[in-house]
Amino acid sequence: MPLARLVAVLFFLCCTTVARADAVDDALAKFFDDKFPRTEQAINELAATGAANAPAILDALGDNRLLIDQADHIIVYKTTGDDLINAKTGEKLDGVDAGAFKKVRINNALRSAIEAAMGALTLANPDPQKRAGAAEAVFETRDASALKALEAQLSHESDPHVAELLRQARAAIVVLDSKTPTADRVAAVATLKARGDQDSQSLIDQVANQSDDPAVKAAALDAKAAIKAHLAWLSVLQNLIYGISAASVLLLAAIGLAITFGVMGVINMAHGEMVMLGAYTTFVVQSALPPSLLQWSLAVALPLAFLVSAIVGVAIERLVIRFLYGRPLETLLATWGVSLILQQAVRSLFGANNRQVSAPNFMSGSFDWAGLQITTGRLWIVALAILVFVALQLALRATPFGLRMRAVTQNRRMAAAMGISTGRIDMLAFALGSGVAGVAGVALSQIDNVSPNLGQGYIIDSFMVVVLGGVGNLWGTLLGATVLGVANKLLEPVIGAVLGKILLLVFIILFIQKRPRGLFALKGRAVEA
Repeated sequence: MPLARLVAVLFFLCCTTVARADAVDDALAKFFDDKFPRTEQAINELAATGAANAPAILDALGDNRLLIDQADHIIVYKTTGDDLINAKTGEKLDGVDAGAFKKVRINNALRSAIEAAMGALTLANPDPQKRAGAAEAVFETRDASALKALEAQLSHESDPHVAELLRQARAAIVVLDSKTPTADRVAAVATLKARGDQDSQSLIDQVANQSDDPAVKAAALDAKAAIKAHLAWLSVLQNLIYGISAASVLLLAAIGLAITFGVMGVINMAHGEMVMLGAYTTFVVQSALPPSLLQWSLAVALPLAFLVSAIVGVAIERLVIRFLYGRPLETLLATWGVSLILQQAVRSLFGANNRQVSAPNFMSGSFDWAGLQITTGRLWIVALAILVFVALQLALRATPFGLRMRAVTQNRRMAAAMGISTGRIDMLAFALGSGVAGVAGVALSQIDNVSPNLGQGYIIDSFMVVVLGGVGNLWGTLLGATVLGVANKLLEPVIGAVLGKILLLVFIILFIQKRPRGLFALKGRAVEA
């Protein structure tokens, strides 16, 4: 009995192999006609066979590498190394002139058919990621010829995520087929409703507009309303994430200004150029490092940007600002002149054109989280902003320098009477604020153009953050950056970017009429006097 079963199985496999080979031959024969309708039939039939050589043939067809010799009835495809492979046997052809062959013509419609066929062939791939990608491809093309392959794979799919994608791809096909039973189409609408993205909404819109079946139409209208509400909430959450990302950028740009403004009372219009110097330091580091070390460029650029900006900050404080303390208008004009000098110096050294700074692999791309697209680079900048904020808090709260700086901020004269060198603290505070601005420049180089005007786009927003949060208070700077960043991103879709900026500026003007010292006013006899 076992022997009989074995013979039967072997006989079945032989018949199946022969039948599949015949089907492949029949599909390949249609390519010789070199007519678009016949080529499309060949594509669909070849995909339906599931033959091992089908992906290579279809890939060659899509790249215009499938060749035919109508006289000798030979079909081959050219590899990337210009070898000729017999499409039927897979054998390499030696000593054959490729000039004797003619390319099989394709158009955009055939390219779509090839994409759908490749998706159907990949549905049975052992790699779950490739099966998931194939299911997504079928969902997008909605190719009915892939339905059998979908259902066959779905019947034994072990990966829950891939199985859900297969169900969604199947739903995208059957929901538009009026010949499908009503219950099956209603279930397909429910599957698309659970997916709940923009593609599902457009598909369900099409069903609601075209379907004559009352049950299907009612299910589609209900799903349409549910998806619309879901996407609205998703949009709000997406804008909140964008707002937090913008807030982290504002925090990095403004936190150094909060230090110098709070300790010294200096309106530093050259603060944006410290940011710009940090960005150009990143560019120089990437240009100097060999390609094998580019993934470590930011690790090198961060401390270097801090040092470069801090040294330039010390030079500005020693050569210009220390002679103008107590004269805010003069410091504003002087630092504005310094900003113009720095911009022109960078323009002379590096040119006026934007410079390209590449992101490391770990900061590239994005990922999907609960339907939200989150950019990896922005997420790392949020982490950097938090790290810088915590480091500054520790430096100001747990070091002798931080204690002296807070003393100078609260009462300069009393601090001087206690033996603190206020001039030295001013210099170090300006260096610290400028260095942090350089770190901000490293972060901004990953999301903005590196140009001599980079800092100018953030200086006004930085002052707004500092004034709103409270001069010299880091917690106020954090809250001010968060409020302005999130509010700006929530207002943009409603009233536009320009009008949103104007509205926020009006709000800050009205706010400082009530609270001139910001959200968190510093305590101390000098500041309260």
